[in-house]
Amino acid sequence: MNVDQPRAIAEHRTEPAASPSGAEPDGPAVSVVVIVYNDAARLPDAVRSVLDQTLQDVEVVIVDDRSTDGSYEVASGLAATHPGRVRAFRLPENSGGCGAPRNRGIAEARGTYVLFLDSDDVLERNACRNMLEAAEATGADLVSGLCVRVHVDSRTGKEVKWYPWLYERTRTLESISELPDLMVFDTLSTNKCYRRQFLLDEDLRFPVGIHYEDLLFSAQAYASARRITLIPNRVYEWRVADKAEAKSISNRRDEIANFTHRMEIHRRVDRLLADKGHLDLKFAKDVKFLKHDLVLHLRELPFRDVAYREEFAAIARQYLESIDRAAFDETEPIHAICAYLLQVSDWDNLLPAVDTLTNRDKISSPLVERDGRVFWCAEHLDDPFGRHVLDVTEVGHHVKPVDRMFLRNALTSYESTGGTVRLAGRITNPLGVIPAGARLAGELEFYARRPGVRFQTFRFPVATVRHAGETVDWEATAALAAVRPLGIVDAVWDVRLHLDVDGTRTTTRLTAAEPGLAVGQSPVRPRLTRLVADRIEPVVSSRGHLSFRLVPDKKANVLVQRGVHGRAGTLAKTGYRKARTLRKELTSGDTKIRLYHEVFSRLPVRKGLVVFESHLGRQYSDSPRAIYEEMRRQGLEFEPVWAYSDSPAGFPDDATLVRRWSLPYLRALAQAEFWVDNQSYPLKLAKRPDTTYIQTWHGSALKRMGFDEAEWKLKSREEQAEQQRTLDRFDRFLIRSEHDVRTLARAFRLQERTLLRVGYPRNDALVRARQREETGAARERGALAAELGIPEDRQILLYAPTFRSRGNGQKRFELPFDVERFADTFGDRYVLLIRSHYLNHVVLPPSVRGRVIDVTAHHDVTPLLALADGLITDYSSVMFDYALLDRPMFFYAYDYDAYVHEDRGTYFDLLERAPGPVVRTEDELHAALGSLEEQSVKYAPRREQFLAAFGEYDQGTAARAVVDQFFGQWRRG
Repeated sequence: MNVDQPRAIAEHRTEPAASPSGAEPDGPAVSVVVIVYNDAARLPDAVRSVLDQTLQDVEVVIVDDRSTDGSYEVASGLAATHPGRVRAFRLPENSGGCGAPRNRGIAEARGTYVLFLDSDDVLERNACRNMLEAAEATGADLVSGLCVRVHVDSRTGKEVKWYPWLYERTRTLESISELPDLMVFDTLSTNKCYRRQFLLDEDLRFPVGIHYEDLLFSAQAYASARRITLIPNRVYEWRVADKAEAKSISNRRDEIANFTHRMEIHRRVDRLLADKGHLDLKFAKDVKFLKHDLVLHLRELPFRDVAYREEFAAIARQYLESIDRAAFDETEPIHAICAYLLQVSDWDNLLPAVDTLTNRDKISSPLVERDGRVFWCAEHLDDPFGRHVLDVTEVGHHVKPVDRMFLRNALTSYESTGGTVRLAGRITNPLGVIPAGARLAGELEFYARRPGVRFQTFRFPVATVRHAGETVDWEATAALAAVRPLGIVDAVWDVRLHLDVDGTRTTTRLTAAEPGLAVGQSPVRPRLTRLVADRIEPVVSSRGHLSFRLVPDKKANVLVQRGVHGRAGTLAKTGYRKARTLRKELTSGDTKIRLYHEVFSRLPVRKGLVVFESHLGRQYSDSPRAIYEEMRRQGLEFEPVWAYSDSPAGFPDDATLVRRWSLPYLRALAQAEFWVDNQSYPLKLAKRPDTTYIQTWHGSALKRMGFDEAEWKLKSREEQAEQQRTLDRFDRFLIRSEHDVRTLARAFRLQERTLLRVGYPRNDALVRARQREETGAARERGALAAELGIPEDRQILLYAPTFRSRGNGQKRFELPFDVERFADTFGDRYVLLIRSHYLNHVVLPPSVRGRVIDVTAHHDVTPLLALADGLITDYSSVMFDYALLDRPMFFYAYDYDAYVHEDRGTYFDLLERAPGPVVRTEDELHAALGSLEEQSVKYAPRREQFLAAFGEYDQGTAARAVVDQFFGQWRRG
């Protein structure tokens, strides 16, 4: 709805209207019930947000929960100032919650519709108008809009939308069953407008004497409403004070009564859903309980004593028995693991699991391998459900090297003497990734938490590091007197331990595993003055990690704080913030683009400078690599620069390496005589006229590309023009067949003069391999087979599918067949290499070790193609390259109809032209793989036709042709 358009409802009613039953005659359109308890300072802002609504036909009903700070007097004053628009009421005694005052508000409201507002929050200015219009237009009993959490003490004005995907568009539901996520996730009562007669008819009231009343009230309203309308408008600002001294009721998770109330509310909601027959909603709610509600309280367990933990477990266990076990499969593995271990009261395994729950990706268990699967712990594997929940094979911890592991480092002892602390800890060693004979060394590092003031770090060697099987134990001494903070701006210091394993470093944080373990103050000497602080003490962060905090002298601190908040302090902080803002601006993307165009592009082009890039800097591979290596083979004199995106590992030592989007990268591009890449340099960087851009591209097309895609066709004229400008940067575009001319060249709207019909340099090696075999030479597997550990008596299959998107930013690729079944069926004949698209990754179970190998990390696919005796693919462009080898190909097109008809579409029918069997099911794939020799003979004519149609210019000389044409003048002598 467009609230900015003029409407004739500023005074909603212009003449008396018939009053619905339960509404006051001539009452307002909307009553906003504002509840307050000891919040006199903020109450006027809440009321003002109602009085300033663009809809004027609104009244405010203030209900005070027997405040002791003058809130009722403020409410009475507001009522006196705005007679007829504001009314104030007071409960006879404090109720201790939100339910009783809201119920009183419902009883006192005179409006056709009712909203609820807390005294520390505000309504968006158009909230009442937008919700009223939606209610009257659709006849809904309940209208819900977007709530935004506004962090009022955040320096950056942080705002977080409350489950925004529910409010992307206006829609009306005839039943909550149409959108279970609404009831499961948006349990607020305050971002909603209720038809008052609906509340009266259904006798909807908030529970009294129990917290989390919103959960039950919202569930009752959702389940009873005959129609629900959602609007995409911002309606409610939930103001959050992160640094408030007094916690809100829902944030008092250190109180066991808090958890007791939550469980009781959940039980009541469950009974309600059962009575209403909403079993589907009950299941969705079970999933959310495991993923959210339980997690909130589990994170508190490491900070609580044994008595609290046991009482918590007893309460939770009873409710967990009612959870549908199928709901465990709908959560992340660590959520299910924690819930199960809590249910069986396994504290030894649960508390480390909670550490992983709080710190995503931390490996806090030594793990165990059984029957080719990886489990969180060795216990409970005799319980079928426990074995199922504790199976973490798919998480993939077992395939990570130690330097990519975030290992739990549990603090086991802490002693403070004078200015020295002695610490000891235990680092988890999952699946023995740190071998018993490894050379071990460690270093403690102390650093200021705020990055902007992290001018210096302080390091102390770890005296003792020893291998202890499932853990690595360590002891260290740190002279904290040597730590010299500035003070004020760097009041909190974090500590981490770097562990060196045979020259490879992994970094850990120190987990304070038990409450009260780290205590005692140590003297320090801040660089500004000791008046700032003269001691430092250990604290535990919200994530359970050991940190240190400066402790100022109380009397001196009064003077310091006066200075900090005075004129001099304000000037200093303003200067610091300006400097930080300037630094942020200088490193921003927009600034870098301006530097490229206004500074670097005015520098002279450097003759002989060539910038290479493959797959957006992710790899040293493909045709750019082949051209580069041909230039090196010919001994040309030139200045090579290779761009990388993440790590320079695997890129050539004899070239200058620059990180993508760094200033050296931008300068190199601006001054280069040649650009060579296979995808695209940054779209917003214009190519200089004196720079030649050789676009090698990365594969012929089966699926539609560029302006042939429906998505591109739907873009605006300006967007299409911008896209065309980036494509027009290509000076030469490599072509491997006339199919490329009809598809890629046309889809990118390339001029004929741009096309270079020489084939793909990356494929020269494949053409030469086939030529050697045709002369009768034996196929040589070479070093790659030995590196992968492939036995001589096994044939090699390569599975190389196209990119698959799972949404939500997830890159993991679920294999479309049972890899363990494949290994058991063919493991004595084949070794299967799996290379997912470079934007995806797979996880293989240990049970297939040696029989199925993930080779995704190999930059260049060409050596893998040359190694394989047969290829399994779906729609990937590797089919066109592998055809050059004249070896068997298998097409596992399990989702062919969806891919062709629901995705981007294809340029030709794969079913008609595939140079090998196209199968839809796993059984069909197994049957086709029975004999490579049989398939090779059967499909030989089809492979020949396929190669003629899609590889006519691949003659094994592409790299040399490109080098001779563009770089031959750089030969020595």
